[in-house]
Amino acid sequence: MALYTKKGDNGTTGKFGCDQRMSKSSAVAEALGTLDEANSYLGLCKLKAHEAQCMIDGKKVGGILHEVQDDLFIIQAEVAGADKTVSEEKVEWLEGVISELEEALPEINSFFISGGSELSTYFDFARTLARRAERRVVGVHDEGVQKIEEQTLAYLNRLSSLLYALARYANMQNGTEEAAPDYV
Repeated sequence: MALYTKKGDNGTTGKFGCDQRMSKSSAVAEALGTLDEANSYLGLCKLKAHEAQCMIDGKKVGGILHEVQDDLFIIQAEVAGADKTVSEEKVEWLEGVISELEEALPEINSFFISGGSELSTYFDFARTLARRAERRVVGVHDEGVQKIEEQTLAYLNRLSSLLYALARYANMQNGTEEAAPDYV
């Protein structure tokens, strides 16, 4: 099978199970692209977490991120029109991981400036990509172009919270103090 089809040379792409073509700048194509971007960057985070031997309660952070990447493929399939969606249990699983992290972290009193430890910085950037992907998927939902299930929207919202918690956790594990903005 060839790695290219030439079908998109005119700036269009296809949607799952549909012969119609749509612009690569459409809301669906944009949502799929940003989900792919976030998923790819999570691969880098997974590698860096593995190198740093980052663990939460005996679980490898890389394994958690791999599961998130699998879930993002399900979300991409849903956005593309497949009869797939992440389960409510997946949202609850994310909430559980976030809760474990919160128990280990100091209380939040302020926003924090990115750039603490190297791993924290990767997670901070992944969080911004996840937020953008969430906005694009919400756009698809709001425009009524494709039905997006409530638990999918909840999952994407929790994902950025997970990545924020992981950034803070990476700083704590590295002994890096978080820096709050001065606002002066």
